[in-house]
Amino acid sequence: MSNERRILNVLAIALSVIYLLWRVFFTIPWHAHLFTLIFALLLVFSEIVSNFTGFMLIFFRMLATTKKQDLTIPDYDARQPLPDVDLIIVTHNEDVELLRKTINAATYIKYPNHRKLHIVVADDGNREAVRALTDYYHVGYIGMDGNKKAKAGNINHALEQLHSPLFVIFDTDMIPFSGFLNETVPLFQQNWRELQDDPDHAEPLGFVQTPQSFYNADIFQFNLFSEKIVPNEQDFFSRDVNVLNGGNKRALFTGSNAVFLRQAVDDVDGFPTNTITEDFQLGTELNMAGYISLATKVPQSSGITPIDLKGVIKQRTRWARGVIQSCRNLHIFTNPKLSWMNRLILLNTYAYWWAFFRRMVYIIAPLLYAIWKIQVVDANFWILMVIWAPGYFLLHYVMGDTSGKGDKAGMIRNERWGEVQETFFAPYLFIPVILETVGIKAKKFKVTSKNVTFSIKDKLYMIPYLVLWAVTLFAIIKFNYGKYGSEILVGSVITFWLMMHFINLSMCLFIAMGRHVYRKNERFTREVPGKVKLAGGQDWHPIRTTDVSEGGAAFTFTDNGTMPLQANDAIELRLRSQHNWITLTGKVARVVPRGKQMPLYSAQVAVAPDHNRDNYLQLIYDGANQTLPQVQDAWITPFDELYMNLVVRTRAWERRLSERFNRV
Repeated sequence: MSNERRILNVLAIALSVIYLLWRVFFTIPWHAHLFTLIFALLLVFSEIVSNFTGFMLIFFRMLATTKKQDLTIPDYDARQPLPDVDLIIVTHNEDVELLRKTINAATYIKYPNHRKLHIVVADDGNREAVRALTDYYHVGYIGMDGNKKAKAGNINHALEQLHSPLFVIFDTDMIPFSGFLNETVPLFQQNWRELQDDPDHAEPLGFVQTPQSFYNADIFQFNLFSEKIVPNEQDFFSRDVNVLNGGNKRALFTGSNAVFLRQAVDDVDGFPTNTITEDFQLGTELNMAGYISLATKVPQSSGITPIDLKGVIKQRTRWARGVIQSCRNLHIFTNPKLSWMNRLILLNTYAYWWAFFRRMVYIIAPLLYAIWKIQVVDANFWILMVIWAPGYFLLHYVMGDTSGKGDKAGMIRNERWGEVQETFFAPYLFIPVILETVGIKAKKFKVTSKNVTFSIKDKLYMIPYLVLWAVTLFAIIKFNYGKYGSEILVGSVITFWLMMHFINLSMCLFIAMGRHVYRKNERFTREVPGKVKLAGGQDWHPIRTTDVSEGGAAFTFTDNGTMPLQANDAIELRLRSQHNWITLTGKVARVVPRGKQMPLYSAQVAVAPDHNRDNYLQLIYDGANQTLPQVQDAWITPFDELYMNLVVRTRAWERRLSERFNRV
């Protein structure tokens, strides 16, 4: 980080602190009605906490520069013994075919001595179908009945029967890449060498967390037609915030695709069972026991994320309640065993789940004044401009620079996009967070289903956004109607916030409207050589694929393309993977002319359920889905996305109306 950037960071924090001091001491309407005073205090407290979380991100990024937090993965150390590794795939009641992909990928993981890699499936449902699947892939099976301690109990039960010095945790839907162990295990060997060479200063490594990565577009990307514009919503934490935590040797465990030192977990008596977020709590317990934790930046696995509104909200509600539970169990405000760095990270995480309550406060505050003239900030307009505006806009600019740089040049998420995501979750998360904080727990939680299911009930989730959107629109009109000249200027701050919330709520409405899912399988960019012939024919022609999926493949000819291939032709494909030839059968679905270039052929394909299928699954899922962006497109503004969604959805409605009237 340059000195100029450091100066801007410090100046932004200083101006923001001055503003907050002014807010606390000079703008609270102490003599107002009780409701007004309570809401005024909630607003100023929300501003303090929001600024605190921003300051923490800036602080961690400045600290990370001096500590060089970019983690370099070493080679295997020949001087250190190659450890045995237990790879545990945890399953509850997930679809067996989803589990197949993860088990299959685990069997392809590279390791210098494959006999030292022990793959087991921990199934707390004791399902015969899962046992049969493990028999097919020749991996271990550990079943159990009547598990009342959820995922943590399942893992602890499996660990009782395993003894390797390292173990890996994978969820059912998190498919490992073949290089997973090569990018994690050497870090433990390096740490063991450091402990031998300098035992007085080296700290033992408890676990290494790799990023949570997903091969399908999330609900924000998909429903806003933004698959090419913004990265996955969870990338900001996994590829940026948690990497910063790891730079301070305090990475958080996020539930899957992490490697653990068995001794460390034994030292804290296994996975905690007194919370529904055993991952978050375990990581901190290991830090408290004297173990460090690291986070890598490059994904080494990929999973599927839900895109139905009900599934996403239930998932985040479980996470929110679980983190609040774990923070209470860990006594993050008073626990003397927590280091100052651990405490800051936990406080920052705790504050994140209160961001949705704060967002509701921010939405409601300007509505109170615009509609009912309830003034929760007692301030002169010109003084407000002098004290608030410089700090707000400079901090906004600085936060834009610190909101996560991807592996390529570019930002993972900007502040405006973060506000949209907060607004989306706010109506559904702020009440569970409050209830969990005061000790009112949810009766039952279920594992989030990854199968996309839509019903008319899903549309009911739109109601909070629609109500807030309509009230905000009414407030904008009512507040500005009949104003002229200086009146518009003086009221510009209220109008500014109303417009910001209106834009965010409009985006939330589009997300809640959903989008029809046509594709059954996700498409992956995979360029591999192969050959094609007509079914029953003799002549093979060389091709190269452009993308593949479980049900299809797109390819071009690499010769002169003289093969007469048309839509609906039955074909046979053979693709060259690093393991063997893969044979596919199918038919041409579409031929796309490309001018002077060779045409692009899209084919529907099928593969026999044997090792052919296993190799094909590995070809598809071994590596990140490059069709999805890693960084945000800085040229696309929220106004561009609003316009794009409005145009796309208006055209869809026009087509539906046209089809209906044409039928009549």
